[in-house]
Amino acid sequence: MAVQTPTQVAGKPGFGAVVWDYMTTTDHKKIGTLYIGTSVIGFAIAGILAVLLRLQLAVPNNTLLVGNAYNQVLTTHAAIMIFFFLIPIGLFGFGNWFVPLQLGVRDVALPRLNNFAVWLFIFSMILILTGLFHGGVPGVGWTFYYPLSVDANQTGVNVLMVALILNGIASLLGSANFAATIVNMRAPGMSLWKMPIFVWSIFSTSILQLVSLGGLTAAALVTFLDLKMGLSMFNPGINGVPVLMQQFFWFYSHPAVYVMLLPYLGIGAEIASTMARKPMFGYRVMVYSLLGITMVSLLVWLHHMFALGIPETWQIAFMVATMVVAVPTGVKIFNLIGTLWGGRIIMKTPTYWLIGFIFNFLIGGITGITLGLIPFDYQVTMSYYVVAHFHNVMMFGTAFLAMGGLYYWWPKMTGRFMNEKLGLWHFWLFMIGSWMTFMPQYILGLLGMPRRYYTYPAGNFAWNELNFISTLGALMLLAGGMVWWWNMYQSWRRPATASANPWGGFTLEWTADSPPKDYDFAHDFPTTFPTERPLYDWEQSGAKLIPVDPSSIHLPQSTVWPFMTAIGLALMGYGLSFGWFSSWSPSVAQTPNQLASIILYVSIPIFLYSLFKWAGTPEYDVPVHHHTLTKYSNGFMGMAWFIISEVSLFGVLIGGYVYLRVAGNAVPPVTRPSIWLAALNTLILVSSSFVIHKAEQDLHHHRTSRGSLGLLLTLILGAFFMIFQVYEFSLFGSESNWMQNLWQTCFFIIVGLHGLHIIIGGVGVALPYYQYMTGKIDKTNHGSLVPASMYWHLVDIVWLFIVAIFYAW
Repeated sequence: MAVQTPTQVAGKPGFGAVVWDYMTTTDHKKIGTLYIGTSVIGFAIAGILAVLLRLQLAVPNNTLLVGNAYNQVLTTHAAIMIFFFLIPIGLFGFGNWFVPLQLGVRDVALPRLNNFAVWLFIFSMILILTGLFHGGVPGVGWTFYYPLSVDANQTGVNVLMVALILNGIASLLGSANFAATIVNMRAPGMSLWKMPIFVWSIFSTSILQLVSLGGLTAAALVTFLDLKMGLSMFNPGINGVPVLMQQFFWFYSHPAVYVMLLPYLGIGAEIASTMARKPMFGYRVMVYSLLGITMVSLLVWLHHMFALGIPETWQIAFMVATMVVAVPTGVKIFNLIGTLWGGRIIMKTPTYWLIGFIFNFLIGGITGITLGLIPFDYQVTMSYYVVAHFHNVMMFGTAFLAMGGLYYWWPKMTGRFMNEKLGLWHFWLFMIGSWMTFMPQYILGLLGMPRRYYTYPAGNFAWNELNFISTLGALMLLAGGMVWWWNMYQSWRRPATASANPWGGFTLEWTADSPPKDYDFAHDFPTTFPTERPLYDWEQSGAKLIPVDPSSIHLPQSTVWPFMTAIGLALMGYGLSFGWFSSWSPSVAQTPNQLASIILYVSIPIFLYSLFKWAGTPEYDVPVHHHTLTKYSNGFMGMAWFIISEVSLFGVLIGGYVYLRVAGNAVPPVTRPSIWLAALNTLILVSSSFVIHKAEQDLHHHRTSRGSLGLLLTLILGAFFMIFQVYEFSLFGSESNWMQNLWQTCFFIIVGLHGLHIIIGGVGVALPYYQYMTGKIDKTNHGSLVPASMYWHLVDIVWLFIVAIFYAW
């Protein structure tokens, strides 16, 4: 037997060990690194695709990317840049890294759920790219408007819809995790009004995600069901309304602009305060602005559809809301400027990115106000003016603070500084390249150049010159990206020399080592937090950090089962995309991929086995006291926030159905499902809610046998509900054709989705039953009983609404 030398033991772990570590980790910092790393790769892929688009448009009548090839590159560029770079790097990359550190805690509320979410996010990006091996990636645009998305000539739409849904699940779980962490796990003495602005930005963004993401999920789900089964609320052939798809989509996708903005405003606030050596100007006003943006951004989605013939009253209302949301956004810019004003500014790379953001975002915001003006919007809505505005706000606005955050926190994350000279090259190449790329597009839009066209004729005034300048700018951005990658690579090759607080910051993350240890802090904090800048306050008052023996710190144990559960769900997504059964449309000569169908069937036991192994693995290997600021457990708090997203999903779909019904489009057929069966199922579900509540009480009072029996009875009642539901579906489906009746298709979509939630809830109830049967729940390992019970009550309540709108109305 070989004996390891001390050098081997002390040396760096091998590649396999590192991969295994990241597969099994519950460390929020490593999970944040996975999000940031994947997002940076996504940015590189999407950026290269953008350069290809600009090369095609550099000169008129070019043939580099022609027809659908251009559309496919355009769609993939947009989908990856938005869903796999701008949203995740700010919210989940920097959020996972620094929310626990800034709150003074050692991990998030639900660390293993965090591992599952990040790998589901990674696999959803990989899933989109698998379309390359099955006929091609989608060419329908990131907006996947109906009816283009269900056109028989399009490829890859199935997999895009599934990937967006899986990515959405990961995003919702991550957002609920952040909200639970912030509410339940702050350092003792830190009130909500003493949290750093960055934590407030993550909190408000998480709430916005939970409330609005149901719109995108509903649009993707109905599109997928249309492709697979012909179930559609949008099909005008059965009185559906195509524009309803846009209502669903933009209900999320305009708030998504603020999901892509708010975390970066928090990053900007941290950079401004540290680099100007000043407290944040107007701290409370900035917090109120974040919350104001969160609320008002939910009321502006219709301004994307001014040109569709929306009634004037609605157009004016949404125009006003568009103007109103600019107010808190503008206030935050003034907060950043006020923080810098009069400060002893440290002009390092993060400061350049912050100033660049303020300047660029101001231009982009003003052009956004112009698009809120209804007559002007009519003229430019499908032109390059909109492309320029969006990229002005996102690419050389928001993304500048993504770069600023990397340069600001890189010493903390890695223990190394990036090269200052290369950082400035990166900045100026991006600054000049962005202006060269996107400013000509404003003029092109005003000159009438339409968006989403792969070519244009020669001879239009200034089109040739402006497009060529725009392409040169894109090449400059590519050069800047290469400098950035080289800077990160060079940094990794140098030894870690950064101190714990290299910038002289004032928030708690600067008390940890650079890079932080697994346990984050080898100390506890004073319990007085006079302001959001505790390090400055404690220095003034003489308060000291309280040393803690690292050997007394216990962290959640690593486990591979969240990763394997994500693998099972990703394989299920692949099977649903390319297997299951083929398109319902007889005009599409498509045969299900047999391998994908097999993978779908195999994925179900993999998913369930991994999920139960996850549930059966205690979170800690020793008894650990759970620190919570409220009387509720982290599981309760996480599920309470997650339920908001489920209410949003059903609310969007039910709202769409109610509109179709009131408008007279969705007329119930003569033979619709019987009310007596619905009444029986209602009795079953309501009874099951009482049973699981009683079981929960019994188990809390350690009446294990009675409590376990209650969980078993809940599962049996749920099974009876599903048996009656399947009987009703088969009977109703045989009596008439759902592809010929809008009411029936709405019924199958919404009631079927509820049935899926009954199955999910049943699996959720089975997990604590398994935990109790195998002795995995005790005073320190709480198991999943409370969140399972909450979710079961949710699906029961949703059923009451379904009975009212489908059976009684």
